[in-house]
Amino acid sequence: MRHQKSGRHFNRDTDARKALMRNLCTSLLESGRITTTEPKAKELRRWVERLITTAKDDDLNARRRVAQDISKADVVERLFSNLLPRLAERPGGYTRIIHKGPRQGDAAPMVIIELVD
Repeated sequence: MRHQKSGRHFNRDTDARKALMRNLCTSLLESGRITTTEPKAKELRRWVERLITTAKDDDLNARRRVAQDISKADVVERLFSNLLPRLAERPGGYTRIIHKGPRQGDAAPMVIIELVD
């Protein structure tokens, strides 16, 4: 039974799932918009919303906690210097998912996930 177990598994073990989500978080915060499959985008939304909410504290501890999940130091700096002033008054809902249609090869539902301005 899977009581109290949240999140998607993506047919990966724990370390591979964490690496996938950390890489997707880094890519989304770096470029502002990425294209991925719908289940990955819905799971990524949870991770990015938590990161931005944590970053809103804007202290050393928040920087260290965010840097654990973002692999590039310049992306962490960009989050704290550029993105936080834009999202400071926003109480949540920092991302938007736009449906794109099925992927050509395997008909997986593709979406664009982007940061809301």
